[in-house]
Amino acid sequence: MAKVNVYLTFNGNCEAAFNFYKSIFGGEFCYIGKWSDMPPQEGMPPLSEENRQRVMHVGLPISEETILLGCDNMKEHESYTTFGNNFSILLSANSKEEADKFFALLSEGGNVVMPMQEQFWGDYFGMCADKFGINWMVDFDKRATQ
Repeated sequence: MAKVNVYLTFNGNCEAAFNFYKSIFGGEFCYIGKWSDMPPQEGMPPLSEENRQRVMHVGLPISEETILLGCDNMKEHESYTTFGNNFSILLSANSKEEADKFFALLSEGGNVVMPMQEQFWGDYFGMCADKFGINWMVDFDKRATQ
């Protein structure tokens, strides 16, 4: 069965927010990476120092079943975030085929933000908003099945 977690988006204060959540829930981050950790992308200009210091991805386990996830927008994309709607539901599929199925069904009549594709961090990943305006991230981590 697929897993569902919440993914929060911030405008430059993700690390502070997650340190706050960590002080409440305890535990350790399973990962925290900055945008500076991303390899250069073809056709993408170099990142500003401010963007390089922002959080690209962080995960804080809350229980065996739940991980609170988050990131910072790039400075130039801050206007895309509407607080109160600055989250996505992350659906972690058990196979690439299941990920494709969920993504096709969720994006039907909605908006594909990033099509399903292999990502530099090793996952098969895509983003969409469904026809009701709910933001979804669909992911398949091949390493989790090995």
